[in-house]
Amino acid sequence: MESWVSNATPWIMAVRERRIESRRLVTDAAIVELRHRAPRSILDVGCGEGWLARALASDAIEFHGVDAVPSLIEEARKAGGGSFQALSYEEIAAGALHVAVDLIVCNFCLFGKESVERLMPALTTLLRPGGAVIIQTLHPLISCGDLPYRSGWRDGTWAGIDGAFGPPAPWYFRTFESWMELLRASALRLTHLREPLHPKTLKPASMIFVAAV
Repeated sequence: MESWVSNATPWIMAVRERRIESRRLVTDAAIVELRHRAPRSILDVGCGEGWLARALASDAIEFHGVDAVPSLIEEARKAGGGSFQALSYEEIAAGALHVAVDLIVCNFCLFGKESVERLMPALTTLLRPGGAVIIQTLHPLISCGDLPYRSGWRDGTWAGIDGAFGPPAPWYFRTFESWMELLRASALRLTHLREPLHPKTLKPASMIFVAAV
């Protein structure tokens, strides 16, 4: 959390100036494709500075964004496109968020362990009947690198992103099996899986789970 607070300004610049190649070429468009589901309402968990709300502004969607970093929420509110709240995952798990939505989006934001495992069951209670959760995350086989393929904490990195970043936060690596266990433990059923390919490497740039209660 402290790392994201201290790195909020360079992160905002990196997102708004489209400095992250994988986002620019693949992953932003991959998550924007959720519009084909024609949701009336969306909750964007870990919304950052609110880029997704603006990307979907023409769809007239009731948009709610939450993030644990107050400065990111402040920037999201300034830019507009929805309603935004500064809430931690622990606060959401404790019932502090009161919305009912058709779609919950978790776009590269589920990098913890216990906090995520407490968050996910709480999110399912915010879905309207027939709703879904969409998770875009690092592809386990690609993000594992040369380390053993087992779940566990890893050192963070800002590699490939220009900007005056400070120390990155550690993150919890999950195998595909671990992701499936997380969904099952949250009373979610996988209905669709996507692996968007990077146009240069032709390797997966991310993994996208679509799950329903």
